[in-house]
Amino acid sequence: MNRIYPGYAELSCFSNFSFLKGASHPEELVEQACAYQYKAIAITDECSVAGVVRAYSHIKEHSLPIDLIVGSYFVYQEGIQVTLLCPSRTAYAELCRVITNARRRSEKGGYELNAWDLRSVKACIVIWHPAPSRRDQNEQDLQWLLSLNRHWRDNLYIGITRTLEHGEHRYVSECKKLASKYNLPLVACGQVLMHETSRLALQHILTATRLGTNVSELGKSALANAEHCIRPPNKLAALYQPEWLLNSLIIANKCHFNLSELRYEYPSELIPKGKTPSLYLRELTLAGAQQRFPNGLSVQIKELIEKELTLIAEMAYEHFFITIYDIVQYAKSQGILYQGRGSAANSVVCYCLEITAVDPSQINVLFERFISKERNEPPDIDVDFEHQRREEIFQYIYNKYGRNHAAIAATVVTYRTKSAIREVGKALGYEELQLDFFIKNINRRDRQSHWFEQLSELGLNPQSAKAKQFILLVEQIKGFPRHLSQHVGGFIISSGPLHELVPVENAAMEGRTVIQWDKDDLESLALLKVDVLALGMLTAIRKSFEWIKYQYQKTLTIADITALGDDPNVYHMIQKADTVGVFQIESRAQMSMLPRLKPDTYYDLVIQIAIVRPGPIQGGMVHPFLKRREGLEPIEYPSKAVEEVLYRTLGVPIFQEQVIKLAMVAAGFSGGEADQLRRAMGKWKRNGQLHQFKQKLVDGMSKRGYSEAFAERIFQQICGFGEYGFPESHSASFAVLAYVSAWLKWHYPEAFYCGLLNSLPMGFYGPAQLIQDAKRHDVQVLPVCINYSKWDHQLTRIKGTEASPRKWALRLGFRIVKGLKATTISSLVEERQNREGFSNISEIKALGIAKNEMQALASADAFK
Repeated sequence: MNRIYPGYAELSCFSNFSFLKGASHPEELVEQACAYQYKAIAITDECSVAGVVRAYSHIKEHSLPIDLIVGSYFVYQEGIQVTLLCPSRTAYAELCRVITNARRRSEKGGYELNAWDLRSVKACIVIWHPAPSRRDQNEQDLQWLLSLNRHWRDNLYIGITRTLEHGEHRYVSECKKLASKYNLPLVACGQVLMHETSRLALQHILTATRLGTNVSELGKSALANAEHCIRPPNKLAALYQPEWLLNSLIIANKCHFNLSELRYEYPSELIPKGKTPSLYLRELTLAGAQQRFPNGLSVQIKELIEKELTLIAEMAYEHFFITIYDIVQYAKSQGILYQGRGSAANSVVCYCLEITAVDPSQINVLFERFISKERNEPPDIDVDFEHQRREEIFQYIYNKYGRNHAAIAATVVTYRTKSAIREVGKALGYEELQLDFFIKNINRRDRQSHWFEQLSELGLNPQSAKAKQFILLVEQIKGFPRHLSQHVGGFIISSGPLHELVPVENAAMEGRTVIQWDKDDLESLALLKVDVLALGMLTAIRKSFEWIKYQYQKTLTIADITALGDDPNVYHMIQKADTVGVFQIESRAQMSMLPRLKPDTYYDLVIQIAIVRPGPIQGGMVHPFLKRREGLEPIEYPSKAVEEVLYRTLGVPIFQEQVIKLAMVAAGFSGGEADQLRRAMGKWKRNGQLHQFKQKLVDGMSKRGYSEAFAERIFQQICGFGEYGFPESHSASFAVLAYVSAWLKWHYPEAFYCGLLNSLPMGFYGPAQLIQDAKRHDVQVLPVCINYSKWDHQLTRIKGTEASPRKWALRLGFRIVKGLKATTISSLVEERQNREGFSNISEIKALGIAKNEMQALASADAFK
């Protein structure tokens, strides 16, 4: 029967952020709906809004002519299914609150909805989905419908979904009866799980994985057909009555809420009464500038400060900077070492606020890398704290702002080759031993043959039907989100209740809560986050400082050491690659480069850290730089503008910032365009977007008189950076810690090794290697002893000799002994102090120490 097709809006759609249920990316769903000229599409992942930002970003980036509706699907009690849609900002806040309550009641990954959650909703549009699997709606369903009808009379619809399954006519008839009896409108809903029919096999794989079985045993749990997809208009017109389709458009027209309406407000209690955020930030910055530049501010630094403060005020980021300032000041007050890094090192304001230790006069500051008016995205400030004390910072944030105002960003864990092979293989019925063999023996670094081409050598026939399906499904599922995990330290802090901005759920770690969006989602919505990260070397440096204070009554800070200037002895040690345990320059690759580059200044260290990376190596920059540094190749610049960008690296681009500046000065890119280029560099292996900038680069350079060969060479170097280009600001921050750790190793080796060993695990080397290196540096190492050792390693005074004037030796602690518990050693040390030492093993046995721990002590020769 031919029916009129008034148009359609898909109001029930699950992306792959309905984990192990939806079989398409949000972007794919949007594209397909747009291709069929749908009026709108609602992304309604189950008890989640995790996938909607991806759809929003895709529509915005590609200017797609389709409206996006935010919603979520819920199952309440047994089989009662509802979808909540957001017509307004108020409705969105309600939805986020409902999701948060349901998620917080359950362990990570689950949710528990109750009746109050739904009855508290006033502004959302509610679609009730009668269960199509039942021939007749039972009494509970009818009571539920009566309850819904009382609460949402004007905003309630019955969703009808046609998927051409056996007995569907009875389900359709029942829906019509309910609509007529309760005077409720019917609306067509696709309950979409995939963007096209070809994803049916993958949806079966996801279902089997979710249920812990394989596809052949799914039975009625598997979809009977591929009708749960985005369907073309002619099919919709044949399946649904015109008024059902029209109702979808009526609902879509009511939904005016857009994610761009979300506004992020930082808590205002940090601003003193009577002061504006701009004025307070200016006061803090200028006060810090006096400390950072005791000899006065140069004209250049003054101009930089004014430029940054003006732009920060225009973008209304003052609260963000003041919040970070408050956190680092707390760390400082508690004696917790920290170091700002990343693009924040491009900011003189961050330097004045003591967020970063990188003096902007020592590097080529590119503030556009940090904040760009054209880009209109929030700044990224990463602050590393001591890895053993970062939890103190977490708890400070939670205590200061409260659980309702602070949570950690999520990280979307996706399928990669190994996990995809394992889960697809299991779902298809392959033996786990065979899958383990594949995973162990596939060489993913082999660029000549793909992983699936190597399967024939591993005993699989790639031409068989099952193997072909296996390969296809693995490739399809790669990149799919698997679950939400906790970000390494990205906090989001809000002025109002956070659950009105984004849903909050429990993390796997007790006492932690995470939001449903990750770093990329926050950037897409221009929401600010505070990155509270952990760095082991900061712990080691702080512990070394403590021993130096104990040994020599000398208080040191990172700033004190850097203020002393470049120490020739320290650089001589670095040039010899004597850098075991030194931050960032201790790997074999770095050690092989050190004698060639021969760093003898701080900026040489900045280059050293950045040059041993895939970006410069793939871009062919390493050898030209070394030849120019050794005087074997002339240093040439095609223009004065290029020289100003590259003179500190001898005409060779080493850093990301230099590539961005080259695009600006040589090809005429604006700051925002240059930053788009930077983003494309990081993703071009995945999406090839970098090539769209090639013609603009070449044309821009040609107009400014540069040769085509020069333009082509620059583009190839940019492609190299796509492998992994290191920002100068990042390297500058790391170079500070590299120098400080090397300085400690040269001047106070006992304290350095003691601090390092007490901070493990970290770095490239284990305890045995570090102890051997300590001995090579004339550090006397005393063994683990039941009467002298503590849990941590410690320094103990010894009598120096003329041949060996050292007055301190390194006494190894019990922490180096495998199989011992810190609680056991704590009790042992306490008892030892009461006894003034142990005289025989029976005294130790009497303490009730476990047999395996006694054996561990004996193996370590601790009783000698």
